[in-house]
Amino acid sequence: MSGRSSAKGAPKLPQGLMAASEMPTAEHILGVKSVGMLFSAEGEPTTGQMRAHSCSASVVESGGHNLILTAGHCAFGSNAIFVPWYRAENSVGNQQYGIYRVENWFRDPRYVRNSKGAVSDLDFAFGTLKPTNGKNVQDVVGANTLVRTPGYNNNLTMVGYPFRGSNDPEDHPVRCPVRTEALPGFYQIQALCRGMWSGVSGGPWFSKIDWATGTGEIVGNVGGYNGGGNDANVDWVTYSPMHGDWFFQLYEDAKNNRPVKRDASYQQPPLPFSLGGGDTWMHARLLASGEYTGDGKGDLIVVWTDGEVTLYTGDGQGGFAGERQLTAPNESWKDVKSLTGGDFSGGSGSDLLVVWNSGEVRILPDVGANGLGGGIKLADAGSIWSHADQIAGGNFGTANNVSDLLVRWSDGEVTNYTAVGDKGFGTEHQLQQPNDAWKQATLVTAGDFTGGANWDTLVRWSDGRVSQFQETGPGGLGNEVQMAPPQSIWTHDVVMTAGSYDSNGWPDDLIIRWSDGETTMYAHTGAQFGAERTLVQPKQK
Repeated sequence: MSGRSSAKGAPKLPQGLMAASEMPTAEHILGVKSVGMLFSAEGEPTTGQMRAHSCSASVVESGGHNLILTAGHCAFGSNAIFVPWYRAENSVGNQQYGIYRVENWFRDPRYVRNSKGAVSDLDFAFGTLKPTNGKNVQDVVGANTLVRTPGYNNNLTMVGYPFRGSNDPEDHPVRCPVRTEALPGFYQIQALCRGMWSGVSGGPWFSKIDWATGTGEIVGNVGGYNGGGNDANVDWVTYSPMHGDWFFQLYEDAKNNRPVKRDASYQQPPLPFSLGGGDTWMHARLLASGEYTGDGKGDLIVVWTDGEVTLYTGDGQGGFAGERQLTAPNESWKDVKSLTGGDFSGGSGSDLLVVWNSGEVRILPDVGANGLGGGIKLADAGSIWSHADQIAGGNFGTANNVSDLLVRWSDGEVTNYTAVGDKGFGTEHQLQQPNDAWKQATLVTAGDFTGGANWDTLVRWSDGRVSQFQETGPGGLGNEVQMAPPQSIWTHDVVMTAGSYDSNGWPDDLIIRWSDGETTMYAHTGAQFGAERTLVQPKQK
């Protein structure tokens, strides 16, 4: 059975990147009074005829003081038992806050259990509980407030009970503070945290919680696509439906104990723009940053392996709002060796400086407005520029203009061209003589990470080291600072670019496309990498 409610075998993490990622890990806690687990019972549950718990649930406010929230794929069966603040150390009949039989389930009838389609947005359910010893559950443990999911990007805390088994033998609840993002193509949010094994399905996502009282404000619950996890059922990616109109209509039905009827088929609300998935982004071969659309927000240009070129318009908040094809797949752009953004032609928007394998070099002015076009030729095919393995545009000594060019040549030489423009490459400055060390500079980009007069150069070496050369200019590469050691996860960095993508308007946001297609942004990068945000999820295994 799919979904986070089922027991599943130990998944294998993708090699390299995610296995060593610095995502949070869920920590075990003693419990939260208003959160518990769901069992299935045959006969009297205190006699030991309890089946293993399969899902999590939380008590929510209701007039009857008897309502729980869980996932839609958990709300099946007539023998369900809710145990708030379940303690594995105690027998089922000796739980501190008692056990409560589920009387009725309330699910959206359009939901299909463990669906991978649009109706997985409806993976939420409510259950009414019978009193125990004359008391309703809310009067014993309190209740949580339900609030609409405020947006796709939130700071939340997930709580749930992993299924007891080889993956998590403790049989204690876990919590994990996370930053959520949109799940592309769905009215759902997602979060990355290791240790969210099967059994956490239905568990609440708190925007606020008072750990002393054990209650808070809930804006999500584990569920959604495939029952709340990706196709591989890994423990480190978890989904939640957005709590919107249909959620609160179901909540009203449950509070009023009325049958759930839905006449119309499910239509998804407007979804945020998505960059797509890792399967696609494994084919992103080259990246360039710039302000291409004239709105003052940083944009991203992608050259794909088939020669297609795409412009992604930035939203100024670290995300993207749209996509435009600059050219269809073609042989010419498949032959591009390197490119960079900059202000080389003096127009109102950013330009591209493109180097082909043949040695031809062109400036393509204001590509956001003009398209790619023929541009301005700076070097003919057969020129020495066929040996320009890496280029990066920036301000490397020409006032505040992004009109300089750093070049790493095939023999390890590094040069800086200041005041590159439509008349030529400007003035050349040798920063490194040919050498073997710089032959290992696999990727090079530039941004203003330190806030100085000149931009800084970022280098990913073949052994996985990442170095930042601060204040690169005609006088030299600048002070070297190591940002990642050899054999780090950065051996999986396939292509990178730096630009201004968020609200601070500064070119210090680093975008990385990894070997598994995952694409991330490190916002506000300085001498250390900034806060990581996932733009594209890894390719599904």
